[in-house]
Amino acid sequence: MIMRNFTEEQLMFRDAYRKFIDAEIAPNLEKWRGQGIVDREAFEKAGAQGFLMIWPDEQYGGLGDRDFRYEQIIIEESARAGTGEWFNTLHSRLVGPYIDHFGNDEQKQRWLPGCVEGKKVLAIAMTEPDAGSDLAGMRTTLLEKDDYFVLNGSKTYISNGINADLVIVAGKSDPENNPHAMTLCVVERGMEGFERGRNLDKMGLKAQDTAELFFNNVKIPKENILGKTGHGFFYLMQGLAEERLIAMVGATANARRAFNLTREFVMERKVFGKPLAYMQNTQFKMAEMDAEIDIMQAYVDHCVSEHNEGRLTINMAAKGKLQSTEIEWRMLDLGVQLHGGSGYMAEYPICSMFTDARINRILAGSSEIMKFIIGRDIFSDKYTSILD
Repeated sequence: MIMRNFTEEQLMFRDAYRKFIDAEIAPNLEKWRGQGIVDREAFEKAGAQGFLMIWPDEQYGGLGDRDFRYEQIIIEESARAGTGEWFNTLHSRLVGPYIDHFGNDEQKQRWLPGCVEGKKVLAIAMTEPDAGSDLAGMRTTLLEKDDYFVLNGSKTYISNGINADLVIVAGKSDPENNPHAMTLCVVERGMEGFERGRNLDKMGLKAQDTAELFFNNVKIPKENILGKTGHGFFYLMQGLAEERLIAMVGATANARRAFNLTREFVMERKVFGKPLAYMQNTQFKMAEMDAEIDIMQAYVDHCVSEHNEGRLTINMAAKGKLQSTEIEWRMLDLGVQLHGGSGYMAEYPICSMFTDARINRILAGSSEIMKFIIGRDIFSDKYTSILD
């Protein structure tokens, strides 16, 4: 097992969070899958125990500790318990930092305490029916009018779309002249003209509510604009490295869980009178995956360290996101294969893990987009290597 770098306080946090997950989240997951949404009570229970948002300053109710390793622990423990469908990291570390980085003092005071407590659930809305990774293709508009803004358009595949009380929405602020001029605003539950579509029926991640959102002449007060008008595209780009770090941490942890489940199964399952683990093909395939996952984990931990120091680049994050999700997928495919017919049965965790993980090579930028980013760097004037 590779050595990990966590402080004594973080190890204590891991133990406490593991107990919380086992007591409050895991027992409810089947119910949430059946109803297609996590009960809001889960957010409030996590918030009450200090597990929802770690980084906000104490004046907003957080611990004021921005070390990403706390979120890494949360993601890893969720993977261990098979509770990744309660994607609390989306609320805590993917959306929340937009308020922290681009919100003013009044906005932070207005929104962050409720987010820390779990009483205000967050979502972010970028993707549209005709615009995914290509943000320049966005059609939603956010246009200034007198002393307010008007939001028009629609978004789709929005995680927490049903549960969300606060939705950070990106809209074009100069669609005629500059396709990259976007502005971010915070749409609040109950605003006139803000409607939610159906809770989308997905291949996997059944407990995670995912919805269509519609905005019809929604009046956005200037107090709900995040940062400077027209700078939204650059704000979104700044958040992508951490978003991909979140993805690689989760994918690598899921790969290790799938490995452990498969290891246990092949040691018990007998084929031709011997445990499947005795077969050379099983040993070779599992050996390859064990090595790949460990090497990936070392890179993930390195990226976490670099991120804490402010040095994680878009290119580094793209490499990690690409490799981790591809390794996860290979491990899950192998896991189902070595489980045989049992791997196709819903009663075995490897089955739902397989379908849940399929989105991971798409979200936060598909594998193809990651390759494009990496390839663009390779053939740029800025390219360097350790041999230079």
